Amino acid sequence: MYCCTKINNDIIWIGVNDRKTERFENYIPLDNGVTYNSYLILDEKICIIDGVEEGENGNFLGKIEAMIGTSPVDYIIVNHVEPDHSGSIKNMLKIYPEIKVVGNAKTIMMLKLLGVDLPDERIVVVKEKDVLDLGKHKLTFYLMPMVHWPESMATYDMTDKILFSNDAFGSFGTLDGGVFDDEVNTDFFTDEMRRYYSNIVGKFGAPVNAVLKKLSSVEISCICPSHGLIWRKYIKEIIERYQKWANMEPTKEGVVIVYGSMYGHTAEMAEVLGRELGNRGIKDVIIYDSSKTDHSYIFSTIWKYKALILGSCAHNNDIYPKMEPLLHKLENYGLKNRYLGIFGN
Repeated sequence: MYCCTKINNDIIWIGVNDRKTERFENYIPLDNGVTYNSYLILDEKICIIDGVEEGENGNFLGKIEAMIGTSPVDYIIVNHVEPDHSGSIKNMLKIYPEIKVVGNAKTIMMLKLLGVDLPDERIVVVKEKDVLDLGKHKLTFYLMPMVHWPESMATYDMTDKILFSNDAFGSFGTLDGGVFDDEVNTDFFTDEMRRYYSNIVGKFGAPVNAVLKKLSSVEISCICPSHGLIWRKYIKEIIERYQKWANMEPTKEGVVIVYGSMYGHTAEMAEVLGRELGNRGIKDVIIYDSSKTDHSYIFSTIWKYKALILGSCAHNNDIYPKMEPLLHKLENYGLKNRYLGIFGN
């Protein structure tokens, strides 16, 4: 028995929950797992949009067979070649001899570099706004370079107005109950979407804005990302949220204090600062010990709030080591539009 969920009569979610992988890209903690979303379109031509990570092949391929039996698969659309989406392609090419891989020119080049054997007769190269005709469903494509890889693109079902958005609008966290935003409490996924955005996509605000502008005139009834919830109720809200994140605008007033402390003195300074801010009427004050909380969570919270205060003790005539990953990321991503304070001893 497999968990497959209908998006509508013709489109089925055949993704998988990964509760085993400890770290996304081998550095971001997955305390609540992650999904690899894949979508099956049943039409005159059968099409799959995005695959899954190689270690989940058995579950994924079993779902396809459960849905279509021995019918051939005509196309697999590769919106993104990162192995958590393309890891299943090699097996699919073996199992379905008729299948053709659909992607833009960079997609095909990068798949070959990753060791996927792709003879010309098994390739369909698409450009921006080309149309792939499945019968009832007509699919078109929007290139979205550097959101967050150079070959990234989105697929749009012109028939049902569904956007298969790739990593855009994705989040960490498994789908434990419902798969749609109106079936679950979205607070958890909103936080995990921000953690995903800030750490994975956050550096590329200008490309994200370009994609949002490109899609602004497109009617969207449903957003189906490659990770996390499928959005059909709060579409306007999450697009607005993405706009703010792309512009590095805080979404809430408040102060994040992050410290590194060996013997508690810098920690005590952070506590005093936090209490004084509270006394002055600031309701949201969040304090992190950089040696305890992974910087991906801290970075996500910083992305949310208006002000940041950083504190460190001296360590070998330098910064406290556990502060360094966060400081490097802040510099590398160029986060702006925040008040900044610094303290130390």
